[in-house]
Amino acid sequence: MTGSFFSHWRERLPSRCAVCASWPSRPVCEACVARFAPPVPRCASCALPVPEGVAQCGECLLHPPPLDACMACCDYAWPWPGHIGRFKFQGEAGWAATLATLMRSTPWVEPTLEQAQHVLPMPLAPARLRERGFNQALELARHLAPAKVQARLLLRTRETPAQSGLPRAQRLSNLRGAFALEPTRAHELRGRRVVLVDDVMTSGASLFAAAQVLRDAGAAHIAAIVFARTDRPWRDA
Repeated sequence: MTGSFFSHWRERLPSRCAVCASWPSRPVCEACVARFAPPVPRCASCALPVPEGVAQCGECLLHPPPLDACMACCDYAWPWPGHIGRFKFQGEAGWAATLATLMRSTPWVEPTLEQAQHVLPMPLAPARLRERGFNQALELARHLAPAKVQARLLLRTRETPAQSGLPRAQRLSNLRGAFALEPTRAHELRGRRVVLVDDVMTSGASLFAAAQVLRDAGAAHIAAIVFARTDRPWRDA
């Protein structure tokens, strides 16, 4: 309670920009947002940057993911990895408000949230949740659409091996059965518009696996909203 009280007031007091150190400023000043999180054309299905006028990347054309839409605020590049790390690994949950504000300013995010019936944070496995003390995706979702958040509808049933460097087929295979719906509530998704929320999207395998569970339950439209999107160091050969 005390920590949330001080976080509440800290967000409203003048401060230095966490990127350029200008004073007074919001946690991230407008100039830094314009420089480091500008709107760019992205694949509608996986949020990778694409050339102007291109709707989908080649990978999504060849292997359509179970997402109807995917939006990212920025690339996973300086200065964002450090601030995301502070948020996730150093217990600075107050960053959720700042990151969520930037996410809401991303093109198409506002109407996507308004049209959704359910906003689901990507769940953590129990051991990872105990280690961190909170689910960063849940904190973001609560700032994005507090009235629509369903924290216990999508569940993580097990931890999975590290995905880095694995080919696409193996990444998806590792995640098979890693997500499930709360059995008594799965029917709530039939015919509904659903938004998945996470902080960082890397290969997309976790989001795609979770989206497939929602699709199998009858969700009518599934979108993903993330703060940062990595490039393709994991590109398949």
